[in-house]
Amino acid sequence: MIVRMRERVVAACDGASKGNPGPAGWAWVVSDDERTPARWEAGPLGRATNNVAELTALERLLAAVAPDVPLEIRMDSQYAMKAVTTWLPGWKRNGWKTAAGKPVANQDLVVRIDELLDGRSVEFRYVPAHQVDGDPLNDFADRAASQAASVQEEAGSALGSPAPPASPDTPKAAAPRKRAPRRTGGGTATGTSSRTIKAKFPGRCLCGRSYAAGESIAKNAQGWGHPECRTAEA
Repeated sequence: MIVRMRERVVAACDGASKGNPGPAGWAWVVSDDERTPARWEAGPLGRATNNVAELTALERLLAAVAPDVPLEIRMDSQYAMKAVTTWLPGWKRNGWKTAAGKPVANQDLVVRIDELLDGRSVEFRYVPAHQVDGDPLNDFADRAASQAASVQEEAGSALGSPAPPASPDTPKAAAPRKRAPRRTGGGTATGTSSRTIKAKFPGRCLCGRSYAAGESIAKNAQGWGHPECRTAEA
């Protein structure tokens, strides 16, 4: 089914492989308002790698949207995004060979995506996966791809399928923070640790403020957050 809209379409796509390689699936979703899924589709790939699933999801999305429709595509795959935005021009100049002279991996999918991108307006946007306050469209595509990989069945809005279930990889929103118990003689609050680490991904502290990847965070009584919040009172 070809999606035809006059205005810009905000979309997301994702792939999943249970084992890499293992049972794999792909999914895409488009929205009219940047947040709420309007149309979506997902399908199985049998046994495949995660990279094949990611590229397939992008190829299916581009094929499903009319070429004259401007697209914003949100993805959590650095590989798939760099493959089509950074590495592809060099691969073409080298006769679909890498800088090391080796054949491009998944070349058939990359060539097909290149054909579908020709002459159309597409903006790619990277979004991190599995965040409490992450991109809702990418989260939907992630869940749909994961379900397709697990059950190896097609699904989508055109089939009347229900929304895919929540992903176990996405952390749940933290409950309201309770008042930290006081300690006499200094020290940290009961049940917390003085150790700090660098955050691998952006997230949100229990105080409600966000922290960035690379920022120092510490374990609080109910999760990770700003070091100063581990002793602060609610």
